[in-house]
Amino acid sequence: MAETILQHWIFSSFVFPFLLIFFITFGILEKSKLFGDNRRQLNAFISFVIGLIFVGAVFPKLVVGNLILFLTVAIVVMFVALLLWGFVAGEEGLKFANFPKPIKSLIGIVILVAVVIATLWATGVEGSAFDFIFRRNWSTEFWTNFAFVAVIIIALAAVLKKPKS
Repeated sequence: MAETILQHWIFSSFVFPFLLIFFITFGILEKSKLFGDNRRQLNAFISFVIGLIFVGAVFPKLVVGNLILFLTVAIVVMFVALLLWGFVAGEEGLKFANFPKPIKSLIGIVILVAVVIATLWATGVEGSAFDFIFRRNWSTEFWTNFAFVAVIIIALAAVLKKPKS
């Protein structure tokens, strides 16, 4: 696979982490006005030094890199979930506001389960975790009993729910 210039080790190990920490620190210093108003040069210099110190340390750079990767994946997963919710609850077509609350909750749960399954599939985890949960000799009985207990709990909750007065 061809490597682009943005994948070069100088960018991934030094430039990107430095810029990330520099801009976050600069933004925090500007917003908090820690050193007073109109102190942009001082805030920039302090952010520059903190960014250089950060780039020199290995472990914090790895931690931040892993957190940024997690953040980007989480943003995409949330985008997919909100996109599915928008398809269902959009302004046009179905009048979602008129649906009863249990139907809205059920649709939300279905979307949540779909996003979790899609995320497991996309990450390749579905093979080991999915097989362990759903393809064992005990899983058929377990999920049948689980569904039966869930239906009983939902029915009891519906019957025992206090009416609004």
